[in-house]
Amino acid sequence: MIDKIIEIEIYRQKYRIKVKGEEDEKYISHLTSYVDQKMREVAVKSKSVDSLKIAVLAALNIADEFFLSQKKLDQLNEVIGHMESEIEGLEVFLKKDSKAFDKIGEAT
Repeated sequence: MIDKIIEIEIYRQKYRIKVKGEEDEKYISHLTSYVDQKMREVAVKSKSVDSLKIAVLAALNIADEFFLSQKKLDQLNEVIGHMESEIEGLEVFLKKDSKAFDKIGEAT
């Protein structure tokens, strides 16, 4: 894979970054758009012109989204763990039931 340098723009600032391929370039483009959008939202809400302040506030908003998503993921993993335990219990029950059914079939 060939590394290449692309130019991105976030909140009227241009940056040059290295990417490893077309997939990375598309992903970076997606990230760039997201960060730019967040900074523009913060700028409108805060009515600030200080780019550093806007960047820090946008970073806090993105961090908040990340931690809320992580919390939801942890909750979903917990639910999945409970479901897996229930499924294991049902499998044990079904195996016992199956053995009992087989014995009944042998007796007749």
